[in-house]
Amino acid sequence: MTPARAVACLIAASAAIRLAFAAALGLGIDESYMVAAGRSVRLSYFDHPPLSWWLSAGIAHATGSEAAWVMRLPFIALFAVSTWLMFRLAATLFGPRAGLLAAVALNLSPVFGVTTASWVLPDGPLDCALLAAALCLARALPARRAAWGWWLGAGLAAGGALLSKYSAGLILLGALGYLLTQPEHRRWLARPQPYAAALVAAVALAPVLAWNAGHGWASFAFQGGRGAVEGLRPFGPLTVLGGEALFVLPWLWLPMMWAFLRALRAGPAAWESWLLCCLGALPVLLFALVGLWSKHVLYHWAAPGYLMLFPLLGRQIERLSAARPRLVRATLLGTAALLVVALGVVASEVHWNWLKLPADPALQARDWTGLREGLAARGLLDRPGTVLAATGWQEAGKIGYALGGDPVVLCLNRDAREFGLTVNAALVEGIDVLVLATRPVSRDGLAAQGFMFDSVEELPPLSVALAGREPLTMLVFLAHRLHGPSV
Repeated sequence: MTPARAVACLIAASAAIRLAFAAALGLGIDESYMVAAGRSVRLSYFDHPPLSWWLSAGIAHATGSEAAWVMRLPFIALFAVSTWLMFRLAATLFGPRAGLLAAVALNLSPVFGVTTASWVLPDGPLDCALLAAALCLARALPARRAAWGWWLGAGLAAGGALLSKYSAGLILLGALGYLLTQPEHRRWLARPQPYAAALVAAVALAPVLAWNAGHGWASFAFQGGRGAVEGLRPFGPLTVLGGEALFVLPWLWLPMMWAFLRALRAGPAAWESWLLCCLGALPVLLFALVGLWSKHVLYHWAAPGYLMLFPLLGRQIERLSAARPRLVRATLLGTAALLVVALGVVASEVHWNWLKLPADPALQARDWTGLREGLAARGLLDRPGTVLAATGWQEAGKIGYALGGDPVVLCLNRDAREFGLTVNAALVEGIDVLVLATRPVSRDGLAAQGFMFDSVEELPPLSVALAGREPLTMLVFLAHRLHGPSV
């Protein structure tokens, strides 16, 4: 079987597994939030640029369904494309077998093969666009002619990446660093093609800039403030790198880092590996450095950098397989089996709670589908113009997704994310609000978040049916006459 055909089989088999997994789990917290807060199509959004939000709203409008597996379809399809692009990128630089092994390793890495590959998150379109941009760049750089098509393709793909997540800018800075440091390809800086590509990417970013300009640059301020200085943490970078290794898988991360260091040592003379180093280095090094003063570094932030290093890993695995073929084959097959078993365990636990954990994290992956029925049975939706509220954006997302956008859901928290921009404050001033929560709510607690009510009345708790599981108990409060700060 040729490497290309093997990759096609990999794509088909892995997509089938992801579809089954997507149908077995409800939307997680971040996914529910994106769907609930992003039902209206806008130029951009508070948390991230708009591409993943557009995909979410688009598939819902196209199919008339917000079922979890339907919402995840575009992201599963994008990862299928990403797998092929990874194969083509690594094959272009190092040969078809390295391309096949890079594609296999990408699918075995949980942060890519599970979360990015299927969840309703910005990472899916980001990774697909970055790989397309890297492939176009790898084809354009050694060309002796104008290569306008590859350069414009790189610019268009870079624009898609910028429309997905702001961290794409780090990869693009890495591309500029490559052009500045690689003697043979530095000649492109004296030609119009790279500047035309940059212009295409900038035009694609225009909706994000327009939205931010109209909202006080809120999205840039939010993302820029997430690595704020909290104090010296000498071992912070090691903690970050360790967490990233777990997300990638330690036995994939270690040979990847070895290949990365070897490529750095070889330097610009080996342009293929130097290109990948320049593209991937900034996210990997920057977020480890941020760990020196911040404990709020999320391990998946550096994922775009590691994505660019998988072709190096594919070549490294190819070298290892030449010396230890049985060990490499057993490791890859064992990892695949482990991953499939882990997905099965997670899916069964989410459905049946057979582990009986005291604090049930699997509830995050169950849709609160019985919420509307429970509210209706209590007559809590009978009054026209009913407005519901949650005390955090996480619960607001779960509630808003479960109710399908009707009634309106507010987020009574200073950190309301997109929910803070979706409701006109003038329309809810002076009304009574039905607050749903999993923790007690008080008038003083709401006031501390900037939301004033005349009084808060506790109602009997609500039992929300969950298929295959014990019901979820939600606390219910009636907050009378909202006034004061804007919602």
